[in-house]
Amino acid sequence: MYLLHGKLTAKDGKADRLADMLLDASKLVSTAIGCRLYVIGKDENDLNSVYVTEIWDSKEDHDNSLKVESVRELIARVKPILGAQPTKGQELEILGGSGITI
Repeated sequence: MYLLHGKLTAKDGKADRLADMLLDASKLVSTAIGCRLYVIGKDENDLNSVYVTEIWDSKEDHDNSLKVESVRELIARVKPILGAQPTKGQELEILGGSGITI
């Protein structure tokens, strides 16, 4: 399995809009092959950032999801409200946990 955890930083005052767009993304990938989890979160101490945690059956499944036209369109709509270029998310090894069968 493939676990990716990332942070996107919005321009001042745009974090709620960014979160809404990422929640839309979660709906788009909910039926994607290999998507197990796509969760959006915020940190009350970091008002401009939105966090995304994803679990996929494989990195290939994740990469393929980025090729879907509706996902690409959503990414294009997100870019103008970002305050900084997205950094590469953390790729983490899944050790186990509730809800995960390895």
